[in-house]
Amino acid sequence: MSDNTPQQVKPKSKWKNPTWWLKELATLIVLFSIMTFAIDWWRTQDMPKGTVPPTVLTTISGDTIDLITASRDEPVVLYFWATWCPACKFVTPTVDWLSDSYQVVSIAMTSGDNRRVSGYLNSHDLEFDTVNDERGAIGQQWGVQATPTIVIIKDGKIESITTGITTPPGLLARLWFS
Repeated sequence: MSDNTPQQVKPKSKWKNPTWWLKELATLIVLFSIMTFAIDWWRTQDMPKGTVPPTVLTTISGDTIDLITASRDEPVVLYFWATWCPACKFVTPTVDWLSDSYQVVSIAMTSGDNRRVSGYLNSHDLEFDTVNDERGAIGQQWGVQATPTIVIIKDGKIESITTGITTPPGLLARLWFS
């Protein structure tokens, strides 16, 4: 005897559907990207745009660096950071790695005297040029509101500004497109 009643098909749980997961992941990526760009925009509102202000900096080792002149041949990475900054601990190794291929000028903001900053650089094997902004005057002149802040300068013009944690691919892309 056959039963002519239709069999009920149990619907698949949305949790087991790969399409649902892909849509959720795409939504999260879009939301994260929008928030990241909004935070970057907010933090960099007071920073210079366009042409770099005439800036000649003196490093801890006594060398002078003219950012406009240095950026004529290839991009210069201007890196605002601090020894006390937790996010900088994630970004600094990437910036140091970049210093093998690009000129990096770092500004150590309110991180103590030259001896303390030099000790920090040596203990972490960091080899980029560093200017000690002991009182934060350079950071204020540039309108830096958060560390780390990375500015890409090419041909004397500010090409890109980002704040907070950034990835090596993200930083490389900023350099390549500058």
